[in-house]
Amino acid sequence: MNTDFAYSSTDIPRPEHPNPQWKRSTWMNLNGSWDFDFDMSASGIDQHWFEYHDFSNTITVPFCPESALSGIEFTDFIPCCWYRRTISLSDSQLSGRVLLHFGAVDYLAHIYINGKELGSHKGGYASFSLDITDSVQAGDNVIIVCAQDDTRGQQQPTGKQCDRYSSYSCLYTRTTGIWQTVWLEFVPETHIEQARYHTNIHNSTITIEARLHGAATLSIEASFQGTPCGSATVVSEGGSCTITLPLSQTHLWEPGVGNLYDITLTYGDDQVSSYVGLREIRLDGYKFLINGKSVFQRLVLDQGFYPQGIYTAPSAEELEQDIVLSQQAGFNGARLHERVFEPLYLYYCDVHGYLAWGEMASWGFDISKESSVNIFIPEWLQVIQRDVNHPAIIGWCPFNETWDFNGRRQDDDVLRLAYQVTKAYDPERPCIDTSGHYHVETDIYDLHDYEQDVDNLAKRYDDWGSGAAPVPELYPDRQHCEGIMPFFISEYGGIKWDPSHAEDSSAWGYGQQANSEDEFITRYRGLTNVLLSNPKMFGFCYTQLYDVEQECNGIYDYNRRPKVNVDVIRNINTATAAIEQGDNESAAYHGESEA
Repeated sequence: MNTDFAYSSTDIPRPEHPNPQWKRSTWMNLNGSWDFDFDMSASGIDQHWFEYHDFSNTITVPFCPESALSGIEFTDFIPCCWYRRTISLSDSQLSGRVLLHFGAVDYLAHIYINGKELGSHKGGYASFSLDITDSVQAGDNVIIVCAQDDTRGQQQPTGKQCDRYSSYSCLYTRTTGIWQTVWLEFVPETHIEQARYHTNIHNSTITIEARLHGAATLSIEASFQGTPCGSATVVSEGGSCTITLPLSQTHLWEPGVGNLYDITLTYGDDQVSSYVGLREIRLDGYKFLINGKSVFQRLVLDQGFYPQGIYTAPSAEELEQDIVLSQQAGFNGARLHERVFEPLYLYYCDVHGYLAWGEMASWGFDISKESSVNIFIPEWLQVIQRDVNHPAIIGWCPFNETWDFNGRRQDDDVLRLAYQVTKAYDPERPCIDTSGHYHVETDIYDLHDYEQDVDNLAKRYDDWGSGAAPVPELYPDRQHCEGIMPFFISEYGGIKWDPSHAEDSSAWGYGQQANSEDEFITRYRGLTNVLLSNPKMFGFCYTQLYDVEQECNGIYDYNRRPKVNVDVIRNINTATAAIEQGDNESAAYHGESEA
């Protein structure tokens, strides 16, 4: 590698490459100290701050200004803020194309290079990039970012970001501006723009749909743990290209077994390191099949908040730690709840064989009118396009709990279109239109049920499980299930338990607080066993993995310390589920084989 492209990671926060599934060696991490200023009247654009402004503060990127790790920790509403960073580029770095990447900027970002606006992006969760080649020069260059954010305006998805000054209930500290890694990428004129993977476990093949710039030969090489497993080439004049790579060895990606093939894509002088997991998802009656095997999904709700970083994990190690803690508690996956997680987290899911439901931060904006699709669909589609290659993602869920908005019901066409767009782009995974309620068009029927009484929960679902009744309808005036459809309780429990502040009135959870650890475990065991023992449920999702601010229903506290005996929780969670019994011996694929 040309050493001109090297960039020391000393003292850079979050110095690792942000996306191991699409990695070039020629990149520069721009995290660290940036000039910063608030723009409380949101008039900086009118005042031409992008041409000149005397910035009064500094901030540590990629942490949002509300977080302690940013060095700012301003938690009131921020309608607009500005960032400035000067970078130095060499002639060799300018020999090809220079791409400026943002992991995420909440919400409306305007990007200026050397005093001129180069582009903008709307959406606080989707990654985006700009080709800045024609706007930069050898030597110093100034990058300026203006981030506008209106959490209370009902015109942008905000997820669990609080609409009041102080956090309450299940709404938490807000995030504004840059909250994921910013980096430069130096690519040749002829290069690979994008690749999508389709795997076939029956034929042991990987089909790659590539988008290419310029004419060259595309070469794909696959290996498993260092052993070559196959290669393929195709000549292209640019544009779209499809190539199928046969594998000489078959290693399936499965729950708890993160078998990954390393992939190298070469196109002219461009080379990208990537990976892929070989696995198949099918729905069969009430069952959710992974590689032909009925898998009970022992999920936990993960909201992706951190005490010091808010939306941003302080380190890659702490990002991965949440997956390890979850697996130690006997969960095999998570609903990534009301926000989009960064690609590095999904990489760790892939590595650990950890199931993940991709979800959008759907709360906070008005979906009672059809025009809402203009806000929601473009960003949601960008999210799917970015994350579609992760084997850990086993389903999509664009919306969560579509409650009435100021007395107005949801526009069903908004949910229907979100489902249809999702399936059009990715027909290989199931899609839940809205988790919990109110379903319009969905592949899976799920409910949220925070009943705390074990007997009441059992009565609600036992008759249905024995075939005497259809799926229970908690909202019969708004939704119902017809025919056989996979079903699970995608939120339950939420048992309030805060041993350090048992009498704290600000602590929040579902139902009456447990009075002791034993009471928590007894209730947890009873509720969970009801779901495990039902032969027509393919999974559950417990709320939640760890406490978040005032919400105290986690297995762990906000600092990821266990609040209950994790070994006991693991033993409860890992009991064989009714739907897993009886048919898995005839599953088509187990373990590894030689093709």
